[in-house]
Amino acid sequence: MDKKRLRMLLGLIGAVLVLCIVAIIIFNMNNTPEKALNTYIDAVNQRDYEKMYSLISDESQDSYSKEKFIERNKNIYEGIEAQNLTITKIQNAEKIDSKYTRVTYDSSMDTVAGTLKELNFVNLKKDGMFKPYQIVWDSSVILPALQDGDKVNVSTDAADRGNIEDRNGNLLATTGVASSVGLVPGKINPETREADIAKVAEFLEITTENIQTALSEGWVTDETFVPIKTVAAGNAELEAALLQIPGVMINDKMVRVYPYGEKTSQLTGYIQGISAEELEEKKDQGYTESSVIGKSGLERLYDKRLRGQEGATISISYTENNGEVKTIAILEKAAVSGENIKTTIDANLQSALYNQFAGDKSASAAINPKTGEVLALVSTPSYDANTFILGLSDEQWQSMNADPANPLLNRFEATYAPGSSFKPVTGSTGLQTGAFTADEDFGESGLVWQKDSSWGDFNITTLEEYRGPTNLENALIYSDNIYFAKAALKIGGDRFAEALKKMGFGETLPFELDMTASQISDSGAFDSEAQLAASGFGQGQVLVNPLHMASIYSAFVNDGSMVKPYIEYKDNAQAEYWKTQILTKEVSNTIRNDLIQVVESPAGTGHEAQIDGLSIAGKTGTAEIKTSQEDTSGTELGWFNAFTADSSSAQQLMVISMVEDVKDRGGSHYVVPKVKTVFETLTH
Repeated sequence: MDKKRLRMLLGLIGAVLVLCIVAIIIFNMNNTPEKALNTYIDAVNQRDYEKMYSLISDESQDSYSKEKFIERNKNIYEGIEAQNLTITKIQNAEKIDSKYTRVTYDSSMDTVAGTLKELNFVNLKKDGMFKPYQIVWDSSVILPALQDGDKVNVSTDAADRGNIEDRNGNLLATTGVASSVGLVPGKINPETREADIAKVAEFLEITTENIQTALSEGWVTDETFVPIKTVAAGNAELEAALLQIPGVMINDKMVRVYPYGEKTSQLTGYIQGISAEELEEKKDQGYTESSVIGKSGLERLYDKRLRGQEGATISISYTENNGEVKTIAILEKAAVSGENIKTTIDANLQSALYNQFAGDKSASAAINPKTGEVLALVSTPSYDANTFILGLSDEQWQSMNADPANPLLNRFEATYAPGSSFKPVTGSTGLQTGAFTADEDFGESGLVWQKDSSWGDFNITTLEEYRGPTNLENALIYSDNIYFAKAALKIGGDRFAEALKKMGFGETLPFELDMTASQISDSGAFDSEAQLAASGFGQGQVLVNPLHMASIYSAFVNDGSMVKPYIEYKDNAQAEYWKTQILTKEVSNTIRNDLIQVVESPAGTGHEAQIDGLSIAGKTGTAEIKTSQEDTSGTELGWFNAFTADSSSAQQLMVISMVEDVKDRGGSHYVVPKVKTVFETLTH
């Protein structure tokens, strides 16, 4: 071999040696005990149990099969809801011998019981220059105090859910006692077992299959109390009958209760166990599979504040040489009670409204029009939220869903055709836009009117002719449909739609609970002259939410500004306005004075609401729900909107009530005396 080739060969060998040395240096720089430990911890945080097993030493794998390793790690880490396991500081990395290194470190781990901070150590093995460091694993790698054979336990302490209160401290939702009815299998008479179980099923209105399923659960023993159904406490007759059956036991159980039952249930809503979909949505908010959650109403709105924080204890139990089982707590978190929520609701007023309309399909909203405080929200028929807590049978659930009156429907959240209760809106818009004046006489038109023959068969009808000028005051007193049809035409479609949008039509009501937005029409505009005319007296396609209606009417109290409604109580309540100066003070006063006459004038459609010693302003409304003018099979909605006429009075109340199916029951006149009765509570 010549010298040139020899030099090339030696150079190549040298380069290879250099590369090998560099590779060894780089490998050993990255192959450190600390990096091996961090790699393992990353796998823990990712719940990658297969990878974790691949990172432990051969001798550890000989001691623990993959199945047992995965089972133990999975049960413990997921049982304590471990997250964010982090090495906060490496205290020491000490070489024990040529193969083993001990790393001592501080760690932090979020768990169901809070953040666990501990001093840990782990041994790592490196079996040869080119071998990676591996974890020498036993149970102490999970928790320093844990030994093989020990058990990790998690016990939870439920947080007391906060109360929901009315403005006077009356409880709308709270914690109370119910009766848990159950069976102790060992005390059931074997000779009469089937007949006794059938009796229990009959008394509790459940199936025998429900009971048999509960008794056959894997955890049940002869001495176990097996809960079958929770019933309301205090039913002495039922409890006495049940306790005559061998094996029956009744225990007290703390449950959510709704003292006002059906009167407030559409407002408060109810709580139930969290669904899989809700848990997925809220998994980062502290909810677990055992959590209860507000399903509707105020329970849902304020759930995060009401539910508090569940307490938890993580402990290790071990058996001593003498067979005695001992337990040590390694982390505890005390339960934190939920917040009490005080609302603006007046439970007495809520009850009064409910009692008046309990037999109807209705919606009512009551507010203080000066402050915006919502004093009552009522939907009838209703349901009893307590039945959801105690547990509905399939038959009860099916019956509620099949009920044509639809007690599960929350009517105060919906929108409805306002009928003549909309006329003050049309009148105020006409005055505000200058389309006409309050004293302007539109002329007599009889009981049937149409603008011209271009309307074809479409006519505007009204119920009563009257003497005197056809001006705004008389049109409101006598509820003259023809006047307000003409008024809408004078305003004009574009101008009217623009004014309604300024009042919040087509816009979400700024209120804590979700309300359906009121609409001008299906398209958001007036699509024809006839539709515009009909909309002037609350027909056409106009739909209004009762609470939105209350806000609009509040402009007649607040010099032209619409109050913003709210439901969480504030001390020294001050009004916030949703829409400011939609009307001038002069227009506002004109409409209010006219609405006083609707009640105080003997000819007024709301005269039967007059109360001695209390001045009320109001407007009736009967909306026809039918497919055409010729349709005689349609139904009617009755409205009465009333408020305290004296804006300086200390007793400010506005009530908006709508009742379905009032045809042949007096229309709006079915509603007026009921609202009057509610106002009479102010004078007593």
